[in-house]
Order: sequence, then structure tokens, then C-alpha cells
Amino acid sequence: MVWKETCVLEERMRFVLAIESGEESMAAICRRFGISRRVGYKWLGRYREAGVLGLEDRSRAPLRRPQGIALSVAERCLEVRRLHPTWGPVKVRAWLQRHAPEQCWPAASSIGALFDREGLTVKRRRRRRCPARTAPFAACGAANDVWCIDFKGWFLTGDGSRCEPLTLSDAYSRYLFRCQAVAPTGAVQVWPILDAAFREYGLPWALRSDNGPPFASTGAGGLSRLSVLVVKAGVLPERIDPGKPQQNGRLERLHLTLLQDTASPPARTLRQQLERFRAFQDVYNRERPHQSLGNTPPADHYDLSPRSWDGVLRTPDYPDDDERRRVRHNGEIKWRGNTVYISQALAGEPVGLHETAAGDWTVCYGPVHLGVIKHRGDRLQKPKRPARGFVDNPVGLPTTPPAQPQQPQQMQP
Repeated sequence: MVWKETCVLEERMRFVLAIESGEESMAAICRRFGISRRVGYKWLGRYREAGVLGLEDRSRAPLRRPQGIALSVAERCLEVRRLHPTWGPVKVRAWLQRHAPEQCWPAASSIGALFDREGLTVKRRRRRRCPARTAPFAACGAANDVWCIDFKGWFLTGDGSRCEPLTLSDAYSRYLFRCQAVAPTGAVQVWPILDAAFREYGLPWALRSDNGPPFASTGAGGLSRLSVLVVKAGVLPERIDPGKPQQNGRLERLHLTLLQDTASPPARTLRQQLERFRAFQDVYNRERPHQSLGNTPPADHYDLSPRSWDGVLRTPDYPDDDERRRVRHNGEIKWRGNTVYISQALAGEPVGLHETAAGDWTVCYGPVHLGVIKHRGDRLQKPKRPARGFVDNPVGLPTTPPAQPQQPQQMQP
């Protein structure tokens, strides 16, 4: 038997020819083709109105869009965009409202969608980012629940020396533990500062930071060599979401005060700048009233942590029913006859693997979830981030000048 191919348009044409022949009634023909009489009369009317072209599918888009952007308004938005190719929809709308306040301009999101339809936006280039934070932030209801750490941002002193202060404070009481200039800003330089603070004040339950080095990385679990040391000290590393500095807002607000009191303008030398930091730390902790603390200084609300630190780094413990594998120097583990890459930051460290009901294996380093190894898989699947949106595409504008090729330099005789 040979299969016979057909299409919707051919079936509709056969239906119309059967009607035009007059050999059967409309009801009988509709039953034979498996359609209702209402649909049958619709296609017969379209055929008599436009011929064979009337049997083709029509667009279901509405003929009128009451909430759509008027053509004149859209052209005005595009005109401003062409005059200023680097402006986004928010700036274009603000400019239009300022120069024509009597006109009701569409929302910035509608203008952005217009630019997208006109090819003036492109999808964001995918960037390697720190894995998504899957656990909620630790509760901050008492001193030493959460400590916050970050670099304030570098600046130059009067003699041209680079100064990049590292700040470490308690999130509940705002007590400032450390304010030191660090150079370079790697794990080797930051860990001794953390170690000294742990020995002096005790251990917090969590240490909150951003997603930049040396606090985090793009590897499994966002772990860096510094955060591995933090875990081995018995502290949970926390990371804010990318581009959300307000999640560490208490430390960011401290940075503003630090800039105003010690670096506006900077000191003449790096030594004098460090003296300013030490004086600021004492005044900030013991004298400066803090509005969120009832206009009392942070020292009135801070007590030493009951978890003392003996300076010993301990590997995490795992349940007895978990599998354990030690990460090799190249960041891989041996699993079920395969080598699975985990992270070089965990070289020499043991990781735990727990089997799920689906037969997959979740991989953890202490309290940090690293990813999932699928059944009989050979790679670690990290948590996925949501897709990114669109960005402006000035290159798509017809008025954008093309890039000029670089001319080769002439060799001097």
C-alpha cells in the first residue's frame, strides 16, 4: 500500500468541489469531511469571495490594536533613537517627555519592544557567572549570625600609591572588625585577615560576600580557594545575587561613610591613609551614633561569638550512607569508571555524593551544593540561571557608521 499525502488546502478544495457538484447535501458532505456545517459554510463563502486564495489560512492577529503604539509616536521614538544610538528606551522616553510633555508617550517597556522589532536590540552575550545561590540567606537576628566582607574599591593616594581597603563587619550590630588595605587582593592576602578576626572575635555562622574573586568563582558551588578555607573553618559562605549590592547593603552603606570620612580627599601617602583607617574604625565602633541602632554606637550591640576559633582547618563531615570521593589535583574525581570534573578549588578535598530517588547523585562539599551527576553520567550539572533579556544594538541603526579597518603601520626607514 502506498501512502497518499495530502494537505489542508487540498482537503478544503475537495470539500468545495463536492459542494459545487450538487450530488450531496451540505450536511452529508460535512459529515464525510468531519467538520460542522458552520465551518463548511465559512469555507464555501471564502471560496466564492476570493477563489482558491480564500481557502488559505489567515493570520489570527487582531486587525486593530487599541493599546498599540500609534505610527506617528513610533516614528518619533525611532527618530530620537537614530539621533542617539547609545540611548536605551528609558532615556528616549525621558527625552520625549521633557520636549513634548503634552503628548502621552508609551512606557519604556513598550519602546524597548519597538526597538526589538526594528532590530535595534541584540540578545546579551552569555557570560560565565558564579552559579546561582540556591539557599536563602542566614537569619540575622543577633551578633555573629552573619559577617559581611567586601573590597571598598581602589583609589590613589596623593603620592600615586594604590589603596584598596578590605572591610569586614557584623551585619547585626554593624561592628567593624577590619578595615585594611590589601595588595594584591587574592586569597593568600585575605585569609590571614579573616584568620586573625576569627581568633579575636570568634566564628560567625555565615560570611556574606559578592560574586567576585577571591570570595567566589565560576566553578561548582561558586567555591574559590578562599571560600573552601571558610568552609573548613566552620563558616557557611554566602553570596549575593549578581548585580544586587543591596543584598549586602549594610556594608555598602559603611563604604560610603568610609569614603566620606577618610578618602575625600585621600591622604598624601599610603601610611597616612592607613592611619586614617585605624582612627575611623575606632570612632565608627565606639563613638559614631548609628541611626538604625537607635542612635547608639555599634559597640553597644556587639558581643564576642561563643564559637571560638582554634585555628585548625577541618574537612567537612558527611553522613554514613553518602559516597565519598577525594578531588584530584586537576579538579576531577573518579566515579563509576568515569572521570568527572568538579573544581580545581577543591583539589585534595573530599566531596560527598548522595543518591536521589531518581537514581541521580547530588554532589556536596560540606553544606555547599555543587551540582548533580545524572545516572551513569560523566559530568557535573550545575544549577542553571534564567535566560537573559535584550540589550541595545546601536549597530543595527542605519545611521551608525561602519567600523573602519585599521591601516597597517608603515615601517620607518
